[in-house]
Amino acid sequence: MQLLHVDSAITGDQSVSRQLSAKAVAAWVAAHPGTQVQALDLAKDTPPHLSADALGFRTGQAAATEAQRTENALSEALVSQFLAADVVVIGAPLYNFTIPTQLKAWIDRLAQIGRTFKYTDKGAVGLAGGKTVIVALSRGGIYSNSDGGRAAEHQETYLQTVLGFMGITDVRFVRAEGVAMGEEAKAKALATAESEIRVQVAEAANQPKVAKTA
Repeated sequence: MQLLHVDSAITGDQSVSRQLSAKAVAAWVAAHPGTQVQALDLAKDTPPHLSADALGFRTGQAAATEAQRTENALSEALVSQFLAADVVVIGAPLYNFTIPTQLKAWIDRLAQIGRTFKYTDKGAVGLAGGKTVIVALSRGGIYSNSDGGRAAEHQETYLQTVLGFMGITDVRFVRAEGVAMGEEAKAKALATAESEIRVQVAEAANQPKVAKTA
C-alpha cells in the first residue's frame, strides 16, 4: 500500500495541521503495517504556480522550449505520484479563509484532463477514484457551527469539491478549530481532532476498496 503524506503549512513545527497529519499517517501505518510512505512538503518544495510554460498538459502541445520541458516534467512527476498513492494524507491550514497558495499550486498540477478527470457528453468524470484521502484541517477560529462561518471558509469546501471532481469519494476531514482562541481552546481542539483521526482511520480500514479508475 502506498501512502502520500502532503503538508502545506509554512509555520514548521508550530503548525497544528502538520502535527495532525503526522498523527494520521502514524495511525494509518499502525493499522496497515508495511505501508510505504512518501512525504511531500509543499512549503519546502513548492511547485511554481501555473504559467504559460506550464500549460502543456492542458493544451496537449509538445514542449518547444527547455522551460516548457521542465514544467511538463514537474507536472508529470506530481500527478504520477498522486495517482500511485492508495491513501493521501493532507495537512491543510486555513489561511485567509482558504488553503495555502502552496497547496493550490500542487492541486493545479494534478488537475490534468485525461489523467485525473475527463469530459464526456454528460459532463466531467473523475479518473482518480479508489483512494482514501484524509485531510487534517487547522483553523484559528471556529467556522463549522454557524451559517456565517461555513460561508466564510473556502478550505474544506474547496478540497471536497476539487477532490470529488477528480473522482475521489472517500474524503475524510478532521478539524482542529479555535486553535488561536487561547491555550485551553487549542488543547481541546487538538484532543478532539486526534480522537477523530483514530475514528476515521479505523472506519477507512473497514471500508470496501474500489478499484482505481486511473
